[in-house]
Amino acid sequence: MHADNFSLTDYLHRIDYTGTPKADIETVARIMRRHLFSVPFENLDVQAGKIVSLVPEEIVEKIVHRKRGGYCYEVNGLFAMALESLGIPYRLAAARPMIYPARRPRTHMVVVVTLDGERWLCDLGFGSYGIRAPMRLSDLDVEIVQDNDTFMLSLGDDGFYLLRAKVDGEWANQYAFDLSTQEWVDFVPANHLNSTHPDSIFVQKIVAVLMTEAGRKILGGDSFKIVANGHTDKRTVAPGEVADLLAREFGLSIPQRA
Repeated sequence: MHADNFSLTDYLHRIDYTGTPKADIETVARIMRRHLFSVPFENLDVQAGKIVSLVPEEIVEKIVHRKRGGYCYEVNGLFAMALESLGIPYRLAAARPMIYPARRPRTHMVVVVTLDGERWLCDLGFGSYGIRAPMRLSDLDVEIVQDNDTFMLSLGDDGFYLLRAKVDGEWANQYAFDLSTQEWVDFVPANHLNSTHPDSIFVQKIVAVLMTEAGRKILGGDSFKIVANGHTDKRTVAPGEVADLLAREFGLSIPQRA
């Protein structure tokens, strides 16, 4: 993944990363964590009637220089640029979201990193129950605790990995993916669907998520939740409050409509 205007120094400054990055899994985990705590998962462009741009240079301009967030293709694409800059091998993979009552196409993007003979799932763009650190693909059917969240990876006979998260004490499917390599252009149709289809959650309502040390902040439609240390505070947001809440809790401003 490459953009002519990508600077690793600028990106690390955007996510408040300190220290000297190296081509190792410890650095990957630190970058992923700092990114999740600094760059919101958000769909404000879609809500403004725009199709999200997959032009790499425009992603860099949006997130790094204008300090916006984005959804999976944008945030994982930017993360992949950092990996490439560090010389860390990776592949883009297509995942099938499994949080809906009906079967959906493979519209989610994840990043699989390979270091020292091990493959690791990295994902900075799944929203509320997204992973918070790389998960080793060989660690199957074991509970992986990340801060206050718990995840599990399984591998089916069909070659697809299944990610589950513990939600309210019960295992809930999040998404499934295999290791067939996807090119950047392969996500263009899925991006168009997520930006325009009436069944897309991103078209239906505003979404913003920002991870914190204690949990996460989630705005979904008129509902705002703060999850901290396993406890959830939830309230309804009036239409007139949205702009102030986005600025205060996520550092975002509402873009002009298309």
